[in-house]
Amino acid sequence: MSDFVVSARKYRPTKFDEVVGQKHVSQTLKNALKTDHLGHSFLFCGPRGVGKTTSARILAKAVNCTNKSADFEPCNTCDSCVAFNRNSSFNIYELDAASHNSVDDIRALTEQVRFAPQQGDYKIYIIDEVHMLSQSAFNAFLKTLEEPPSYAIFILATTEKHKILPTILSRCQVFDFHRVQVPDIVAHLQHICAQEGYSAEESALHVIAQKADGALRDALSIFDRIVSYTGSEISYQSVVESLNILDYDTFFQFTEALLAQDKNQVLTLFDDCLKKGFEGDNVILGLAGHFRDLLVSTDPKTLALLEVPSDVTQRYHQQAHTASLNFLLNAINIANDCDVHYKTAKNKRLHVELALLKMCFVGQKLHDQALQVAPSSEEKKTVDDTVEAKVASPKLEAESEKVEDIPRKAEVESEDMEAGNQELEVGNETSEESVSLEVETSEVEAVEAATPEAIEADIEKTPSPQQDSIQRLQAERKKFNANIKAAGGFTLGGLNSFKPSNSKENTAKEVDEEAIEINEVPAEAVESAWKQLQQHFESSKHMALANAISTSEVSYQDKKLHVTVHGNINKELLEQQLLSISELVKKQSGLNRLVVEFQVKEIDKTAQKTLTQKEQLEVLMEKNPAVKKLTDTFDLEIDYN
Repeated sequence: MSDFVVSARKYRPTKFDEVVGQKHVSQTLKNALKTDHLGHSFLFCGPRGVGKTTSARILAKAVNCTNKSADFEPCNTCDSCVAFNRNSSFNIYELDAASHNSVDDIRALTEQVRFAPQQGDYKIYIIDEVHMLSQSAFNAFLKTLEEPPSYAIFILATTEKHKILPTILSRCQVFDFHRVQVPDIVAHLQHICAQEGYSAEESALHVIAQKADGALRDALSIFDRIVSYTGSEISYQSVVESLNILDYDTFFQFTEALLAQDKNQVLTLFDDCLKKGFEGDNVILGLAGHFRDLLVSTDPKTLALLEVPSDVTQRYHQQAHTASLNFLLNAINIANDCDVHYKTAKNKRLHVELALLKMCFVGQKLHDQALQVAPSSEEKKTVDDTVEAKVASPKLEAESEKVEDIPRKAEVESEDMEAGNQELEVGNETSEESVSLEVETSEVEAVEAATPEAIEADIEKTPSPQQDSIQRLQAERKKFNANIKAAGGFTLGGLNSFKPSNSKENTAKEVDEEAIEINEVPAEAVESAWKQLQQHFESSKHMALANAISTSEVSYQDKKLHVTVHGNINKELLEQQLLSISELVKKQSGLNRLVVEFQVKEIDKTAQKTLTQKEQLEVLMEKNPAVKKLTDTFDLEIDYN
């Protein structure tokens, strides 16, 4: 029989300081032993292979050690430590909850707790995979776990903390074990190589550590497999071949081809990966990881996030400076989308090839977009010529386009007050220059000299085909003035006026809509306009509004429209559409302003009383005496059941 022992068992830590990557747990337990503040129940949780059970065994051995070191490490020489190392200790019990998860197993455990230890001070119970216990087993364990004898210590270990009952968690000191970092795994593997007399390249150990995904036990298992494959000489190439993974060189070649927009080379490299037995998602995920490493290697502050050997770091640094930030971010986004939809794609090869081609030409797309954003000098000249040609158009068209553009821009910018104020400050300085692009100088002077009466007369004389356009511009102007006034900006004093609001003339011309006196209109006209809304909303398929209006009661008094509605729901519905409703009523009735007051009518609960059959017959006879005559004539007996 061979004496070979796997590395995970041979180099299993026997002291707290030997536990890799869990210093926060080891130091806390050592301090608890030092200050004699050791709890009676612990819960060690974390991923597989990070040292939970190992730390539990070291703690169990340390509490009964009779010859602790100065830093409270177990001595491994006293009778208690030797008995534990030989698996012959009567004070330490290990239970696998995966196979002993019934309530009877826990009851047997609680029966053992009653007996004091024969040697040492404590009896330690280590329950591994505790989340596998049944619900009844957890409940049977609660009382003992909360108030055990003074000599009993429970150490629970699990990889799925979320499956533990909250009542169990509240009775334990919880220690979260972290995934072991790549540098820590590499250092531990180098220590083992030195002990065993192996020679290993640092890049080869890095590949093993990354493949382990934070689990030291997995890394040691992979290490033993690599040693069986290569012998005492562990090289980077042999590790890549043994584990059948894509190496760094492949991704560097992919990136160079993508940056050069060499689609043929990109597709050839992908075909080579498929011939080696790699799936398309492995290639695309590996490429995304490579782009991520390039992204973090561009700045010395994030260089620590690069988990690659030191001899490869320089290559990442060089290639990162040849790839733009926009390319890396877009390529990572494309790779992520490809991975998300990979499983549902029917032609998986084409799916990955399409993603690679998108990455190949993402640089060209960004370049074309930059050219569109920043036009050349000749293009700017062409735009200027177009603007000059536009001045030759009729006066009214130039003014109409200008007036329509300004309110739209002002409505958008009024949402952002700070940006709007900055825009208006610049506009006060350059307003004359802006107007000069649209209107001739002579026309501007004529407009400035015109009086409000002359402007209105000019509008009235406008040819009829353009009358609708002017009315629409006036409405836009009023809406624009209201928004800008609320924002503290300039206003449009008239159709042809583009002066800032700091002008006294324009300030005097501003009109507050609320200050307008409501004109005299017959109450019947207003009430009739309100009732006509029902037909309007029925034709536009707004049945809820139509029903709310049909059931409402209206009266126009004291220049206010009083509306009584049934229920708060109808009131809220009408209030939400009050703006459009008011415009329709004003248009139909001729009002220049409309003030609406809503009132909710209480529902008569007595009218909803449920009548018995006898009461229903009495009501029927009262409304129709012929029914009573019929019953009396034939002497009918009514059965109310």
